[in-house]
Amino acid sequence: MIELKQLRAGYGDRVVLRDISLRFEAGKLIVLLGPNGSGKSTLLKTIVGLNEKRGGKIFLDGVSVDTLSPRQRAKCVAYMAQKRNTPNIIARRMVLHGRFPYLSYPRRYFPEDLRIAEEALALAGAADVAETPMEELSEGQRQKVYLAMALAQDTPTILMDEPTNFLDVRHQLNLMKLACGLKDQGKCVVMVLHDIRLAMKYADEIIVLENGEVQGDGMPGQIYQSGVIDSVFGIRLSKFETTSGPEYYYE
Repeated sequence: MIELKQLRAGYGDRVVLRDISLRFEAGKLIVLLGPNGSGKSTLLKTIVGLNEKRGGKIFLDGVSVDTLSPRQRAKCVAYMAQKRNTPNIIARRMVLHGRFPYLSYPRRYFPEDLRIAEEALALAGAADVAETPMEELSEGQRQKVYLAMALAQDTPTILMDEPTNFLDVRHQLNLMKLACGLKDQGKCVVMVLHDIRLAMKYADEIIVLENGEVQGDGMPGQIYQSGVIDSVFGIRLSKFETTSGPEYYYE
């Protein structure tokens, strides 16, 4: 569980996040929506310590991050970045990087680490490229390997920044179903998405950001009724009922 209290963050002289107060609870799939530059990625980076906060508090499972070492924080929350450098190693070794918070120096993998990495590769749909150098993989294949690395970190909370990028429609749906499976296991899953329809279909909670501030926070039905999607994105969101629940579309 993550709790943010009056969080402020930015880059240089530019303020990006302004007094954000939110709770990301266990057993939920939470999606962050918002236009480009609204602060979604900055929020995730600040939570994991890749961007320094300017004020406010961040609590991981009730403990202030100010009292946690980087290794302790990495045992609480995993982060799948939007963009990464591509190292010259095979995919399996990349996934094993997710086990670093649990290793002492010098790094030596135990059977448990190898087992968790193999399970993560299978869950992410990347087992077939485990022996392939990262540089030889397509963008979609790399995305699945990075997902596997986050899963191998085996944390109660997983943050994913645009995880459906580079994935075809089938693998996008598979990823969303995997995220639902993780939250059913009691994990907290927080995603940045640009696909509003995917968010409305799968999320338990949607948070809408604009200009570094929260404009809406609630279940998909509540977000739809509020009209915040229409006002923030400048579109018209509509829905129709099906036997499996509401489906959303926009103009």
